[in-house]
Amino acid sequence: MKYLNEILGTKYPIIQGAMANIATGEFAAACSNAGGLGIIACGGMTPDILREEIKKCRKLTDKPFGVNIMLMHPAADDFARIVCEEKIPFITTGAGNPGKYMDSFKKAGIFVMPVVAAPILAKHLEDCGADAIIAEGCESGGHIGEMTTMTLLPQVCDAVNVPVIAAGGIADNRQMRAVLELGAIGVQVGTCLLGSLECPIHENYKKAIIRSKGSDTIVTGRIGGTPVRVLKNQMAREYVAREKEGATLEELEKYTLGSLRRAVFDGDTKTGSLMAGQTCGQVKELRPCEEIFASLCKGIDFSKENDSKITA
Repeated sequence: MKYLNEILGTKYPIIQGAMANIATGEFAAACSNAGGLGIIACGGMTPDILREEIKKCRKLTDKPFGVNIMLMHPAADDFARIVCEEKIPFITTGAGNPGKYMDSFKKAGIFVMPVVAAPILAKHLEDCGADAIIAEGCESGGHIGEMTTMTLLPQVCDAVNVPVIAAGGIADNRQMRAVLELGAIGVQVGTCLLGSLECPIHENYKKAIIRSKGSDTIVTGRIGGTPVRVLKNQMAREYVAREKEGATLEELEKYTLGSLRRAVFDGDTKTGSLMAGQTCGQVKELRPCEEIFASLCKGIDFSKENDSKITA
C-alpha cells in the first residue's frame, strides 16, 4: 500500500483542512513546514488575493502545498485557471463537481482530491478523473453531509479504486488508527488545527474551542438543506429556532452574513460563526502544528510499501 505521505511528498500522511478565511498562505506554509500538506482555501478570496496568498506561501516554505477550490464560488473558473498557471501540484475541491476543469488540471499535472459526503458521488468523481477521494463524515466542522465517517469511509473505499483519505472526527492517534483500519491511506484534519499556535483565528475563537465539549456543536441550516456544524452560541441557537419556525432563507441570512469573518477576525463569539467539528472536545490546549501531526501518527509506520501500519 502507498500511503498519503508518499503521494504528497510530506513527512506525515496529513492534509490541512481548507477552512475559509483561516487557511491562508501563511497558515498553509506553517502546516507544510510541520510535515503535512498545507492548503490555501479560496473561500472568502478573490482571484487576485489567491495569487498573493500563493506567493506568500512559496516565500515561507519549500515544502509541497495545495489549494482548495470551493466550486460554488462565483470565481471558481478563475481559481481553476490560476492553479494551473501557478503550477500548484495538489488541489482539493468541495461544494460541486470539478469535472469541467479536469482536462485542464490533468494537462497541468495537478493531483485532484475532491471532498465527498456520499459513496455515489465518490464513484462519479472517480469516473470524472479524480486521483483520490477525501471522504468527509458529518462529525466535521463547517458544511457537512449526513453520513458519519465510520459509515462513509468503508463504503467509499468499496466504491472506488483510487486512494481514499478520511476526514471528519479525527483529532488523535486512536482515530488515526481507526480510519487506517477502515481503508484510508491518510487523513484531512481541521478542528484540531484550530487549537494550533500557528492558526490565525482570533484568540477568542481559540479559547472557545479549548473550553468546548464534544456536545457543544450544533448544525444550522439542516432544514433548508445547507447544514453547517458550528459551536453553540447566540447566533446558532437563534438561527435554529427561527429555522424551525419556518423563517425564509432571506430572514435567516441576517444571522450568517459575514458571521465567519466576525468570528475569525473580530473574535465575536456571540454572533460569529464558530465553525468546528465534534472533536472540539478533544482540543484541550494550544500546541504547535508539528506536535499535533506527530501525536496523530505516533507508533504508526508509514514507510514505503509497509503492510503493517501499526507498530506500537
